[in-house]
Amino acid sequence: IFPEMALPLWKNLLQTTKKSILQQRRLSLYNGAHGYEEELIKKKLQQFSGGSINLSKEDNGIGILTLNNPKLMNAFTGTMMVELQERVTELENWKDGKGLIIHGAGNTFCSGSDLNAVKEMSNSQDGMNMCMFMQNTLTRLMRLPLISVALVQGKAFGGGAELTTACDFRLMTPGSEIRFVHKHMGLVPGWGGAARLVRLVGSAAALQLLGGAARVGPERALSLGLAQDTLPSSHGATALAAARAWLGQYTEAPTAVVRAVKEVVTAGRELPLEAALRTEKDIFGTVWGGPANLQALVRKPKHK
Repeated sequence: IFPEMALPLWKNLLQTTKKSILQQRRLSLYNGAHGYEEELIKKKLQQFSGGSINLSKEDNGIGILTLNNPKLMNAFTGTMMVELQERVTELENWKDGKGLIIHGAGNTFCSGSDLNAVKEMSNSQDGMNMCMFMQNTLTRLMRLPLISVALVQGKAFGGGAELTTACDFRLMTPGSEIRFVHKHMGLVPGWGGAARLVRLVGSAAALQLLGGAARVGPERALSLGLAQDTLPSSHGATALAAARAWLGQYTEAPTAVVRAVKEVVTAGRELPLEAALRTEKDIFGTVWGGPANLQALVRKPKHK
């Protein structure tokens, strides 16, 4: 299919393209020029321990990320914030990954930040640093070449609601709710949740959800386009199995193809049109003439 001389050249181009796409994904939003001291904030966050962020990577390319602090409704302690960054790095390096499900232990999603840590970090500089740290992490999460789903059981409040917006899809279970409670804390979202929410539901609906600290159940979330589906059961293992099956309709394809699909969508969302078109062309080049493409040509599928 390729002239012999062109093959090494093509492989070389492929590697370069993949490398540049990866570097774009990992770019930090903030650095020293913004007054951001990452090592400093990590040291501070690690003083507030408890809970964990667990990741299991399955052979079929689906990762399960569990927010695990059930006695505080999976609220984020400082160490959990640091662990989330570590898990995102691990997912960035997972070459066989296709999909990701984020859920909380004990049949609930996440009640936001652990207030003990928040109280101890109430000065403005600490707050800003924590905000920059979490924005960086959640932006990298959103840019992963994995199709991601937030499985919302029970409550997704505050920072938990913000985390759901960093996923591609949100699935809700009966009785669950997403609620941006920041107003009642005298705050606005700081982990990027407001910017992402406006892109998901539009500015008027975002203003209602933030300004009214509204409780959004499955029905309203579906009508707003905030959630994609409601699962039949809110019970842990059953809900997780249903989320796996739901995600399967998007991930049952060769890894390179699934990842390419996610990457062209990310480029389309984040880049100006011309840059998005060029990125799409580069990503197209990584799958054109690739194994899945060649097999499809051999099968000569008829479009019905």
